[in-house]
Amino acid sequence: MFAFFRSLIFSPVIQHNNLIMAGKKTRNESTFSQLKKQEKDIRKQIIVDAAEKLFSSKPFHEVSMRDIAKEAGISASAIYRHFPDQKSLFLESFSRGTIQLKNEFDAMLAREKKLSINVFAERFIEYFTEKDQYFRMMINFFLEGPVEPEMFQKLSDIERALLSQFDEVLMRMGITKNVRYYSHALFAALTGIVAIFRSTPDKSYTQIMLHRKRIARIFSSLLKSAAEK
Repeated sequence: MFAFFRSLIFSPVIQHNNLIMAGKKTRNESTFSQLKKQEKDIRKQIIVDAAEKLFSSKPFHEVSMRDIAKEAGISASAIYRHFPDQKSLFLESFSRGTIQLKNEFDAMLAREKKLSINVFAERFIEYFTEKDQYFRMMINFFLEGPVEPEMFQKLSDIERALLSQFDEVLMRMGITKNVRYYSHALFAALTGIVAIFRSTPDKSYTQIMLHRKRIARIFSSLLKSAAEK
């Protein structure tokens, strides 16, 4: 009888304590999972940073997964837990940079109905001057020659996304025919300006930037003239 009454008294307490312990265990497991995810994200970020550095200094086919792993300070086998090959790493690195620029352009287009082509062109030049590693990766891709069709398609998708923003700016200027040709011309001109007018021994960074923007304004005025005809 005593055992019966004791079970009536203590069973709810035991069940309550068990529930508390189970709740603590669940929270601990959740916290541990979050920490593991954060650790994985940080390691992935380190790998992408290392890939950017190498891909900006060498052509794609000259950069191996082992090179990237060494730069990132991890084992060659560990890098494959995050990326299957250098192709996926190049796409991850390059898209990270171009998405930043695309988001900036989206904000500019949304904010200003009559966005000046000069402002647009100057921001392109500023961005790829400040983020030189992405510009070098882009140039290496252009100069590298044929790549696998799947990779070429994904990189082309990135390029087309930027060109669509060029299209929008030019259409707002009044260009309605052959807009994509004008976008290609503008993209090629701005890329050439950043590539050609780089570091010069007798010029400061500020002087180089001013010169680049001056050349860009000249080309922009030619596009404006074409739009008015």
